[in-house]
Amino acid sequence: MQASSVETWGRRVGLNRQAALVSLRTALASVLSYLLAKELRLPEFYWAPISTIVILLSTIDPLALAWQRFAGTAVGAALGALIATQFKVNWVVYGAGIFFCGVLSAALRLSTAYRFAAITLTIVLLVAHGRPAWTVALHRFVEVSLGIAVALLVSRIWRVQAEISQ
Repeated sequence: MQASSVETWGRRVGLNRQAALVSLRTALASVLSYLLAKELRLPEFYWAPISTIVILLSTIDPLALAWQRFAGTAVGAALGALIATQFKVNWVVYGAGIFFCGVLSAALRLSTAYRFAAITLTIVLLVAHGRPAWTVALHRFVEVSLGIAVALLVSRIWRVQAEISQ
């Protein structure tokens, strides 16, 4: 294909330089998170690239979102592990956990992180892991934190506007 043909094709499908750069940056950062998590032998390594994607493709400031995701993951992992070690998990315990997750997030002035806390608590409590709850919680925190760190590093090094829909 000639260069002009590629440009013409790109315009026809709505691809612009910005969209291509955002897509390339996200792909490279996601692969880096994936490879690092695999190298560290994290059991659910896919949470690292998922976190990278969430941070890089957010419409809000990456640092603000990274802090919310980091803090929320810590709260949800700790509370989920505590609940799992103290109670037999059923719908009542799970619902109470989500409630307390929100109350704790608000008390710690982390209300913007509540959604991430609730997601992490849900994964720790409801997904069958076959490992102790504190181990699952620690792994989740490390997997997500790795993804956040890669996203922040890449967003610092390679700045592009994250609007790919335009």
